[in-house]
Amino acid sequence: MESKLELRVANLDCEHDAAAIERGLTNFPGIDNLRIYPKAAKVSFALDPEVTSPQVVKEKLEALGFPPQEGLAMPDQPKVWQNPKVLTSLASGILLLLGWLLGLAALPEQISLILYIAAILIGGYYFGREALEELIYEREVGIELLMSIAAVTATLMGLPAEGAMLVFLYSISEAAEGYTEAKTRSAVRALMDLAPKFALVRRNGVEQEIPVENVAVGDVFILKPGQSVPTDGEIIAGTSSVNQAPVTGESVPVEKLPGDAVFAGSINGEGALEVIATKEFADNTISRIIQMVEEAQERKGQSQRFIERFGGRYSPLVLLIGLLLAVVPPLLFGADWMTWLTRATVFIVAAAPCALVISIPITLVASLGTGARQGVLIKGGMYMEELAKIKVVALDKTGTITKGKPQITDFIPVYNDALSTDQMVGLAAGIESRSEHPLAQAVVQYAAEQGIASAEISDFRALSGAGAQARWNGQWVYIGSSALFSKELGNNLDDLMAKIAQLQSEGKTVALLGDTKAVYALIAIRDNIRENARQAIAYLHQAGIKKVVMLTGDNVHTAQAIAQEAGIDEVYADLKPEDKVTKVRELADRYGHVAMVGDGVNDAPALAEATIGIAMGAAGTDVALETADVALMADDLEKLVYALNLARRNQSVVKQNLVLSVIVIAILSFGAIVGALTLPVAVLGHEISEFIVIGSGLRMLRA
Repeated sequence: MESKLELRVANLDCEHDAAAIERGLTNFPGIDNLRIYPKAAKVSFALDPEVTSPQVVKEKLEALGFPPQEGLAMPDQPKVWQNPKVLTSLASGILLLLGWLLGLAALPEQISLILYIAAILIGGYYFGREALEELIYEREVGIELLMSIAAVTATLMGLPAEGAMLVFLYSISEAAEGYTEAKTRSAVRALMDLAPKFALVRRNGVEQEIPVENVAVGDVFILKPGQSVPTDGEIIAGTSSVNQAPVTGESVPVEKLPGDAVFAGSINGEGALEVIATKEFADNTISRIIQMVEEAQERKGQSQRFIERFGGRYSPLVLLIGLLLAVVPPLLFGADWMTWLTRATVFIVAAAPCALVISIPITLVASLGTGARQGVLIKGGMYMEELAKIKVVALDKTGTITKGKPQITDFIPVYNDALSTDQMVGLAAGIESRSEHPLAQAVVQYAAEQGIASAEISDFRALSGAGAQARWNGQWVYIGSSALFSKELGNNLDDLMAKIAQLQSEGKTVALLGDTKAVYALIAIRDNIRENARQAIAYLHQAGIKKVVMLTGDNVHTAQAIAQEAGIDEVYADLKPEDKVTKVRELADRYGHVAMVGDGVNDAPALAEATIGIAMGAAGTDVALETADVALMADDLEKLVYALNLARRNQSVVKQNLVLSVIVIAILSFGAIVGALTLPVAVLGHEISEFIVIGSGLRMLRA
């Protein structure tokens, strides 16, 4: 039976490395569904242990030059003096310098020539090998091949020093790019470091410290003050404040009681806690966040895909133009061969799109990692791009604008000939105890607080967007909206509408309890808005959002009262789930790009219909994490503002890098064609632009 195996490997820095692993493991016995994540230094595959053991695969990876790491820890970034690409670059530079100095000393030119050629061979080993592999196995002309051809051509033309300088500078930039990739992994590495390596578990009455990956569902682990939570669980004893900032980005610790959930990576406060594990380490919140970030880093946006396609066609074009520059003027116009060979070589270097190709992935990976550290999961480059274009934000009401913890404010008996108020409360609680709606839980809680037992009911049925029904004492009873009782059940509500309207104007949701003949009671429920909701919505307007819209199944009066309190522009109420989908579609037709914010479960159809679906309060919620394009781990609307600003800043940096890259390529290419540039100047300008782009992209690590 196949099992999934994930391995962190060293030296996996780029797409070329990924291609080498793929060639080595494709068609390897027992391996299926091979996936390689170069930005996460991870190899994932399905393995049939009856065909091949994990140890054999590890030995194969090591033979390929990518030794597996112990556990799932991210490979450490090697020291400078241990990095083979850096060492070969430095050796190339030293040989280049020696050749130049010996040339100044008027020693035989052959000695300097040998040193220059050695500098080219050593410095160009890695990218030259990549160039050949790309050409042979992938049938592509890449940037590495352009640089290799330029270096060889310069040497054959009698310019070995220039060729050696090209190789030295380009090899340094390649080594720097590898270090940059490792730097962008810092966000994922930081997430990994959140969870402790060991957990104090009580098994068979004995407390023992075990590796966190060995904690099983149902194990009870002890949390001392100041310790990190090893895996997701539920508190069974003790109270404490828990700092969830590492997971959700919430700045204020949350008070936790028995029955409350805790997430892996959270930090326990002053109290001691006993927690029963609800997730294994591989499936807990931190592990899922890490996995999603890693997968997001490999998902490319439209811009990145375009640049890569462009680069795949552009590099062969550069080589062709270079060839034409070398041969056409001498053959057709009798120009000097050496002059135009030199210009062609300089052009190939000048026009190479290094900075252009790396401008997007470097920035994107840094942005995704930074967002994850702040409790904002964006599932790839495509969603980052779309998020930056959002013009309208549609918000669900319950649990998004409001706290999602409704409370009964008024229980008003209407028909009491046969039922006491306590009986009505018990009957309402009996029906709602079978419902998962947040308002239903408020009724159940109210009955419990009053010390009233829930009535025995049967044949419970949820009425989508309207309420619920159940059989009690042989008859159908209902709880739900006024529309349910007036339109569906045929009750006359004329005497009640004034009272209902008054309650709704106070921002309360009014549910009715009764049967087909009479209304027993009015139940007013208030779900207060979040403390920072009005401020967050004001920030959305300041960020350039044209419209903030509320979509709710609640009645229009309550919805308008809440909207006015929160500062929302438009309200659409009395919506069923399918109506929300229609409304999102209409908003998209009017404004273009629409983000829908909900809980990721009840609002799943609307989230899917929107340009970007955003799940709020997704920590510990598997469905929300899976269904949304963007997951806000905390119940905090200001994280939505942060996500929008992050996406826009990411796109701004990407555009800056692209413009800079194009300008540099255009200037250097023109200078090469007209003969205004020497090869060393072209190489220097090319590499400086690459370093600038790398540095610019890394700014997003501090966004």
